[in-house]
Amino acid sequence: MDNMDEQLDFDDVMIIPKNSNVESRRDVIITREYKFKWTDKVIEGNPAIAANMATTGTFEMARELQKHQMFCALHKHYTAEELIQFLEQNKKEFGTNDYIFIGTGLRSADFENLKQVMKTGLCNNICLDAPNGYIQGFVQHLNRLRTLFPKAVIMAGNIVTPDKTVELINNGADIVKVGIGSSAVCRTRTQTGVGRPQLSAVMDCVSAAKRYGGMICSDGGIQKPADYVKAIGANADFVMMGGYLAGYSEAGGELITRFVRTGFVDANGKDIIEERKYKLFYGMASSFAQKQHYDGLPYYRASEGTVFEVPFKGNVSSAIQNLEGGLRSAMTYTGARTLKKFPELVDFYKVKTQLNRMFGYNEKE
Repeated sequence: MDNMDEQLDFDDVMIIPKNSNVESRRDVIITREYKFKWTDKVIEGNPAIAANMATTGTFEMARELQKHQMFCALHKHYTAEELIQFLEQNKKEFGTNDYIFIGTGLRSADFENLKQVMKTGLCNNICLDAPNGYIQGFVQHLNRLRTLFPKAVIMAGNIVTPDKTVELINNGADIVKVGIGSSAVCRTRTQTGVGRPQLSAVMDCVSAAKRYGGMICSDGGIQKPADYVKAIGANADFVMMGGYLAGYSEAGGELITRFVRTGFVDANGKDIIEERKYKLFYGMASSFAQKQHYDGLPYYRASEGTVFEVPFKGNVSSAIQNLEGGLRSAMTYTGARTLKKFPELVDFYKVKTQLNRMFGYNEKE
């Protein structure tokens, strides 16, 4: 059989420290200049981008991330009117919508929505998303978008192989979205057997993209700041995340209150009950999402996603600080003063164990 080389995920490697003359985390620059293949737009930004999921690609998330020059791919279930109103307000507040991607899919309704937004000129970034970027109709639709919107920055995916990376770039993608089955709420791998460990997919596709003037967005598998850092170290230009941003105030999803027995009793011998809050986080290929946003799951499909109640975590600023702090620290460990230089200085060890779990897995800050 072909392609039987070992494939790696983020937990399979660690970054090798190197001699460094970067004395402080304050001394590093964690933004970079983005120049694109198909348009002359230039954006100064940070690689983080919220996934175009209904529970993370929200207006509220976009506003918070933009304060840090981070990006947000808005989910495709907003109406054109809602998107236009948001973009007008956001441009007044921040002076630009360069950190926003308008999410769209292959359905005709998605396309009509996109056209209404694009004709306003308020935003020129598109995220074309499909669970299977290998179908020919996806490539044709991408080519159509490039023809209709020649000045747009277009991100398109998802795929996991270098040949398809090249095809998408040659058909109009500035950024190729890489990842199949790596999301915490995706069940494509267990339903279909299709997918690829995220780190190997990114590294393989990066090599192809760079040869053809394109960029890569690593999509999925970010459980902690270290994964974000490793994706950047593997030369991903953007790092998309859903689960890592779930459960925060700015995330979508219903806020749920549960009353939970703690296993302890008070002085009177009564059970101590705690009030705990959760937010729903669900995969867009789940039967739940299909019921929420469409007419339910068609008979010819199986659910390829799931639903979780994620503990409510408050404002997303804490998650952003951890992403920025982890990246800054990793740059000092490798001697990289600039984000652009960081991947050039990253080498990985292959490892079997990441952490000392003497005290279990329930970590508290």
